[in-house]
Parts: sequence; structure tokens; C-alpha cells
Amino acid sequence: MQIKSKYKIARRLGANIFDKTSTQKFALREGRRKEKRERGRGQSAFGRELLEKQKARYYYGVGERQFSKYAREAIAKKSVRSDESLYERLETRLDNAAYRLRLAPTRQAARQLVSHGHITVNGVRITIPSYNVKIGDAVKIRDASAKKALFNDLADRVKDYVPPSWLPFDYEKREGAVAGRPKLVKSELPFDIDAILEFYRR
Repeated sequence: MQIKSKYKIARRLGANIFDKTSTQKFALREGRRKEKRERGRGQSAFGRELLEKQKARYYYGVGERQFSKYAREAIAKKSVRSDESLYERLETRLDNAAYRLRLAPTRQAARQLVSHGHITVNGVRITIPSYNVKIGDAVKIRDASAKKALFNDLADRVKDYVPPSWLPFDYEKREGAVAGRPKLVKSELPFDIDAILEFYRR
């Protein structure tokens, strides 16, 4: 999904949707603007659910059609909670895994890394950002790409970074391993996943 005006979108949906709009200065300024805009104006349940859906879409960089598919599949599953299923599907996209491993500074950059063939899964070059990684998979920088300028600052990016427990990273091998399932902690999300599922249940 191509995103052109990040600041404009962040002003509408929320300051922490993109990495470049997650600064405290931007959040405070936009918080004051939002308070002025919404003073005395209510919002319907449908409007709030739509807003939360848009937040999640832009946060993960997923198009409407694909996001809708993920949500409806999560709702249809009976063996797993819908919120956990949707969260896991979004987190285990290959572009998101590459971002979580800090192989790229942003999700959009990670999407390009995958699209341009710089990432392998179990030794196989994958160029599909939405590819679903599974437990036991090894996500690695392609050997032929490892010395490219794209990864010159990798050591700095991972120096003090602690990857999620489900996705440990071996810097020497330039490789991450899918060691478990992403754990949903709703308080850490910049959107309301329950509101999103209600939107698709309508």
C-alpha cells in the first residue's frame, strides 16, 4: 500500500500511526488540535469503528481489500479468539517481521526490502510482503544483499533494541527465528482491535 501524505493521515487518525509521526512534539501539537476540533462534537459507534480500522490499516500498511480479508477470516475462526487471530495475521506478515527484527527502519521500508528480494525465509527468496511466516521459519537478509548500503546502519539499529519474544534475532547470522506466536497486549496497540472486529461483524 502506497502512502503519500503521512502527516496529513496522522493528523486525522492519530500521531503514533507512523514512525516519523510518533514524536512527543507532534503528538502534543496534534492532541491540542484534535481537542479543539472535537469539542462539542460527538461521534457515532460506526464512525469510531471506521476510524480504528483506518488506524490499523495505515499502521501495518495494508490495503482495504486485504485487511478486510484478514478480519473476516479471523471472525470466521471458531478455535481461536478473533482479536488474537487478526493480530497474529498482521504481525506475521513478512514485511512486519522484517520491521520487528529492525532489518528496516520503518514498515514501509521493510515492505520495499521484501519486494526487492533482499529477504529470505528458510533460504528461499520471498518477494511478497504479505507472506505469512510460521513457527520454525528463519527470516534472514539474503547473502547477496548483506553488504548493500541498505544494511550499513544495521548494527546501530539493533544495538539497544530488544525484539519481541516470539521473534529472536541473531545479529552475527543476520537472521531471525519465528519462535512462537505474537502475544496480543491491547494496551500496547495504537488502535482498538475490538472496535475493528465489530465493524466487520455488521
